[in-house]
Amino acid sequence: MTQLDRYVTDVLMRDLVAHDRRPASFLVYLWLAAEQQERKGAVEISYRELAENIGVSKSAAQAGVGWLARRKLISVSKENATAVPRYVVLSPWRGGKRV
Repeated sequence: MTQLDRYVTDVLMRDLVAHDRRPASFLVYLWLAAEQQERKGAVEISYRELAENIGVSKSAAQAGVGWLARRKLISVSKENATAVPRYVVLSPWRGGKRV
């Protein structure tokens, strides 16, 4: 089992939940980070599946992804407009390296 970076719980959680008032964003980040470590690479998942996995609505998952992308905490790509999004979780406090 890989250890969770303390920055995530000591700083990022407070920043996203208390300061930004976006708890779903923190849940999205945490779940994607764990899944990326498990898969040893980028995570391809629909908004519906992401929402089901973290226990929020699809719109909350979409908003969370959008906020994390704006904050440059994840990168999101698609092969085309209707493709399933591909997420890479970033750790800017480590010089932008992947989680």
